[in-house]
Amino acid sequence: MLKIYNTLTRKTEEFQTLEPNLVKIYVCGVTVYNDAHVGHAMSAIVFDIIRRYLIYKNYEVKFVMNYTDVDDKIINRAKQLGEEPLKLSQRYIDDYANDLKNLNVLPATATPQVSKTMPLIIKFIEGLIQKGYAYAAENGDVYFRVTKDEDYGRLSNRKLDDMQAGARIEVGEQKEHPMDFALWKAAKDGEIFWESPWGKGRPGWHIECSAMNLAELGEQIDIHGGGNDLIFPHHENEIAQTESYTGKEFSRYWIHNGMLQLGGEKMSKSLGNIVSIKEFLSTRSADVMRMLVLNGTYRAPLMFNDETLDAAERNVERLKSALKPASASASGYNSDSLSASIESAKKNFTEAMDNDFNTAGAVAALFELVKAINTARDNGATNEQLKPAQEAFKELTNVLGLKLEDKQGSSEKDAEVNALIAERNEARKQKNWKRSDEIRDQLKEMGVTIEDSKDGTTWRYS
Repeated sequence: MLKIYNTLTRKTEEFQTLEPNLVKIYVCGVTVYNDAHVGHAMSAIVFDIIRRYLIYKNYEVKFVMNYTDVDDKIINRAKQLGEEPLKLSQRYIDDYANDLKNLNVLPATATPQVSKTMPLIIKFIEGLIQKGYAYAAENGDVYFRVTKDEDYGRLSNRKLDDMQAGARIEVGEQKEHPMDFALWKAAKDGEIFWESPWGKGRPGWHIECSAMNLAELGEQIDIHGGGNDLIFPHHENEIAQTESYTGKEFSRYWIHNGMLQLGGEKMSKSLGNIVSIKEFLSTRSADVMRMLVLNGTYRAPLMFNDETLDAAERNVERLKSALKPASASASGYNSDSLSASIESAKKNFTEAMDNDFNTAGAVAALFELVKAINTARDNGATNEQLKPAQEAFKELTNVLGLKLEDKQGSSEKDAEVNALIAERNEARKQKNWKRSDEIRDQLKEMGVTIEDSKDGTTWRYS
């Protein structure tokens, strides 16, 4: 039985869906005003793994990830670059979709955009006003009335009185209460705007996700996800406005991933320690980023540095070793123990993932299978005998979204590598160990790993 830690209840609970065998998931996407960074990659990979595992458990999964393409940051960035805001945001949407593809993240079932959900957003706000949960100010802003929601603060475990103590009404705001939040913002001169019953303006941040969720998944969902930096105020406000509008429980489970940290600091543009996804993938494989996430606990902070990335890379290479073919001199092997290893690995993998998506435990189960496969190969197992274990291994690694592909070189580079290996083999035959070592070092600089055995020398791009 799958168990999930629920931020709302602060408990690990048995997973039960609203509808049999169907899981409806909404994950907050990115605000598209710049290149996406590895922090975004971490969150995307966490929820991709969760989704893949639910599919492995035979659920149908409707997975929605939104794009916030209307925002102050987008407007300011567009002014800097002299672009139209919606054209700028669409460019970054296309870039991010390509980043996700390169990270082997499954495409979402739907990717709604704020700019294309405006009629429903306005209808949603009108409904909240009619129910007394929202009010229009004289300046054209519309606010949610937090004092009307008796449960406000339950996701973040905050009391309204405590929140009020540190809050104040900014100049130009016409709020009844300092914690009231904007559902609609009157347009300033020169800003992009939409017509509404309250005048020209654009939606507040929080109402967007409630409306897009309603449009794609309906009034109730199984899982709402995002980074733990969204718990308050974003997700708190989503609950308040959605449940006030529908009168129903919004999401059964709230799942939040921890933050990526560089040198102990959270990544942020203000600190200037951002690494874009494109930059990362220019030097490391998508599998390394995914293994970095898999090695940790999704709810905890994740350290991103050369040391943790190198460890992830070694783990990826260790996994790849299970896919090597049998040696040319394979003579057969009692494969009963290998069959038992398959069943053990699958059992341990499932038990780990059922325990709140314990990916580190799942990877440990994979390494058990790697060891069994490599031992069998060393003891003379044929390709036919290795095949069932390798197929099971591929099935489980696919659940985690690992591709485990060797880097490919050009045909010219392949020819150069083969020529160097032939020269090295001749040097070894002549017992010219100095030249042999020089060639090995040269190949290493070219990104080539070689392995010598009694059957000869094999190589791959590392």
